[in-house]
Amino acid sequence: MIPDVLHIGPVPLHLFGICLAVAFLVAGRVVASEFVRSGLDPEVAASMLTAAVVGGLLGARLWLVVEAWPEFVRDPIGLLFTGSGFVFYGGLVGGTLGVAWVLRRHGIPFLRGADACAPAVVVGQAIGRIGCQLSGDGDWGRVTEVPWGMSYPYAVVGWPHPPGIVVHPTPVYEMLAYFGIFAYLRWQRAQAPAPGTTIGTYLLLASSARFLVEFVRINPPVVMGLTAAQLTSLALVLVGSVLLRLGRRWQPAAV
Repeated sequence: MIPDVLHIGPVPLHLFGICLAVAFLVAGRVVASEFVRSGLDPEVAASMLTAAVVGGLLGARLWLVVEAWPEFVRDPIGLLFTGSGFVFYGGLVGGTLGVAWVLRRHGIPFLRGADACAPAVVVGQAIGRIGCQLSGDGDWGRVTEVPWGMSYPYAVVGWPHPPGIVVHPTPVYEMLAYFGIFAYLRWQRAQAPAPGTTIGTYLLLASSARFLVEFVRINPPVVMGLTAAQLTSLALVLVGSVLLRLGRRWQPAAV
């Protein structure tokens, strides 16, 4: 990671914010290309991206309130308007609601639109994890002795370990997983799969990756030794599995 000291005059440019902006821009290009591939109006993709950004940011903040309720009660303004604390699964829910609203307005079946969005979502996640890695926003893992362990002395949230201590670079693990999933989904889309197949595959693979990475992250367990993110991941794996099962039923038989 590097120090978060970029400025334009007196205005600070936070590394995570830069990566978040890049993630949305790249996701917008990807989803527009997927709409063209699907025979949908690419202009709708722009409206959908705006709704996803607004819904995603709001959802991430509201999810943070649920996860950190005692901190919210103590300092609601400080928690809501701090520069950190965006929770991806809250963003996913909020973004999904925003996208569903746009799709409904334009008469596009939800699964068809969701399939087109899935590659964009996962590439956005991958770029977002680059931001986590560069800024040191607290998403690192447990102390380790693996040769690729890293320290985050310039972390924006503060580095709690003394010199010489390294941890699992879990943002890097997730970034690599998500870029791999993105490549697979783009290949899958070229095969014209049944409705719900691509979004189902995304939920299954991305949630499985997050579930596994959580074992070396620093998030505390909440139930049966599993973290809140792992429980959410399991629920999304189930949803993805159901969508894949339904997709196989809807796939026309070969003749």
